[in-house]
Amino acid sequence: MRIALDAMGSDEAPGPELAGARRAVEADPALELVLVGDGVVATHDRIRVVHAAERITAADHPAQVLRGKPGSSLHVAIDLVATGRADAVVSAGNSGAVLALAKIALPLAGPSSSLRPAIVTVLPAPAGPVVLCDAGANVEPRPAALARFAAIGAAYDRIVHGRACPRVGLLANGKEPSKGTAVTREAHALLAARDGNAFRYVGYVEGSDLFTGVVDVVVTDGFTGNVVLKTCEGIAEGMFGLVRRELDATPLARLGAAIVAPALRNVAHQIDYTEVGGALLAGVARPVVIAHGRSDATAIASAIRSAATFVARDLAGRIAAALAESA
Repeated sequence: MRIALDAMGSDEAPGPELAGARRAVEADPALELVLVGDGVVATHDRIRVVHAAERITAADHPAQVLRGKPGSSLHVAIDLVATGRADAVVSAGNSGAVLALAKIALPLAGPSSSLRPAIVTVLPAPAGPVVLCDAGANVEPRPAALARFAAIGAAYDRIVHGRACPRVGLLANGKEPSKGTAVTREAHALLAARDGNAFRYVGYVEGSDLFTGVVDVVVTDGFTGNVVLKTCEGIAEGMFGLVRRELDATPLARLGAAIVAPALRNVAHQIDYTEVGGALLAGVARPVVIAHGRSDATAIASAIRSAATFVARDLAGRIAAALAESA
């Protein structure tokens, strides 16, 4: 299995990418990596380097990226996948640029070819995992795109979590039909009118419904989805700190901490981006994994591990087939 890594993507690149790549190949003897960037040196016999002189930054607009910087590390890394020289690509860089380039270089074929890709991530919940789509790729999507995100999220949920007919909700500021924006109201009408058994649309859901077991998939625009994701990460981190502070407050609590602390660490790992690694850009023909811009070596290694898992399960191909069937 060969994974292409954009070595110039993260905020501190290429340090985290180099260290994370070495950790990944040392942990998986079946893995090969192609590091793409400038001034990058291979540190393992299963790590190959491809030179790319340019770097896409967070300030680069996706439209400008399409027209310029053809020699960027992201361009080259995605091209390796498009031409069959790598099985998947990982980048901690500009997510808008990743979306724009992947959609052009790795388009789906058939009825789903007009589908706009979206970032899919999973939130842990007491009643079971909740799929969030979109988590940051499409900041201002049209109503039809939101309706398509429901198909993407449902396909991901069926394949990964095995729920035959996922319950899909559209995120809004209330459950009444009059709530939301003009975009969400139109998307709500499109989803309510759909006919099929790929998923069951339950209507509007609020932020408080995400962890109560009423939905399996939550659909929203990339701006709101990214805010939701980062807020959940912050709340989990803050609550973990508060509980630890209370456990350390008294001798009796410190005695219980030996039992409680491992459970708290397990919960924290489920939402820690350094452990989760990266999220799948669903709706393109090959696995594209987007990692956090602040990724360290642990997060990069985790993102590479996620990409390898997606390749092994043929997740991109199975989602594409499901989308074509539902279309």
